Amino acid sequence: MHHDAYATLRVSREAGIARVTIDNPPVNVLDVALMTDLRRLLTGLRDDDSVRVIVFDSADPDFFIAHVDMSLVDAPDAFDDLAADTPDGVNVFQALGELLRRQPQVTIVKLAGLARGGGAEFVTAADMAFAAIGRAGIGQVEALMGIVPGGGGTQYLAGRIGRNRALEVVLGAALHDARTAERYGWVNRAVPADELDDFVDRLARDIAALPEGVVGATKRAIVPDDLAEGYLREHDAWAGQVVLPAAERLIRGGLARGAQTRDGERDLEGLLRGLAG
Repeated sequence: MHHDAYATLRVSREAGIARVTIDNPPVNVLDVALMTDLRRLLTGLRDDDSVRVIVFDSADPDFFIAHVDMSLVDAPDAFDDLAADTPDGVNVFQALGELLRRQPQVTIVKLAGLARGGGAEFVTAADMAFAAIGRAGIGQVEALMGIVPGGGGTQYLAGRIGRNRALEVVLGAALHDARTAERYGWVNRAVPADELDDFVDRLARDIAALPEGVVGATKRAIVPDDLAEGYLREHDAWAGQVVLPAAERLIRGGLARGAQTRDGERDLEGLLRGLAG
């Protein structure tokens, strides 16, 4: 698997670990290209017994995955090809989360920058996530666009941090720092930024070096929750909001104000709140 096999990912392998670096400038939006590459990567690794751990990080120190591409408001058919290859009962964004949640390898996110919306959903769908203190930020920003998380986020959060904090995260729509995310149980651990690489590398190597069958047996024993009914509820909630005039106005207004640019994304919440009313 060569790094040039993907437009938006750099992939390398060593000693049972696949290292996947997301590289989709300017801010790693979750667009059709990145979605396609991630699906192809995860599907391609499913039956690869030589890989036991997949570590995800970003080529951009400031952004992990910004969020789903907001410019899709002008390209409603952009995901049609991916949707045609999506299992019944889930939308294309939920399907990516399901692939990640049910991957036979251990999946670890090294979160050193910002992850919002669909980016936060990706982080939460992974088996483990470790966040850099002072650098990482995670949030579900969708409410400020007039919608709700539609890629599994409502379901992951309820199981991960509890219903009360899930409501706070979704409706408060704030960016949460590494220590808060750790305290809530959203990420495994907040790690000093200069120790994050070594910490995750050590954990990945320790897992990859376990005796034959241990990783697979553990993942079969500790299975992800079945979210089928919750996904339907979430999709209905998202689909009911995304067609309303407010959502289109806020998403277009956000793009016009600088969403998906490096400057605009640093305080996306503030930018979107400025459009309210």
